[in-house]
Amino acid sequence: MEWDIVIHDEDGYVEVITSGLADKDGSLNMAHAIKDTMRSHRIMKVLIDHRNIEDVAGDSFDIYDRPKIFRLIGVILRIRIAEIIKPEHLDHFVFFETVCRNQGFKLSVFQDKDKALAWLLS
Repeated sequence: MEWDIVIHDEDGYVEVITSGLADKDGSLNMAHAIKDTMRSHRIMKVLIDHRNIEDVAGDSFDIYDRPKIFRLIGVILRIRIAEIIKPEHLDHFVFFETVCRNQGFKLSVFQDKDKALAWLLS
């Protein structure tokens, strides 16, 4: 998976635009990059735009362990994460949203960028 990171200092969030195949290794590498960027800019909100993702790989066990891995790499619970997805990836990302919320992360999935930003910046 590839990604570009854009910092919106004036609004206080990081935007990540992804493309390619979303898989376990790519997602974890991206999480490291996001964490480092957020820390260096002291930003607590991130908008992840997955609308250019071609496909999503992985199983339920990978998703279920993701919040634990987030904590191990240093992602803190106080951050807010809004993810924009394509309708065909809804089941995967809604499960991910539920797992993350159950582990204390503030993460919501959207199909509309304006709604995602409204939630993120509220």
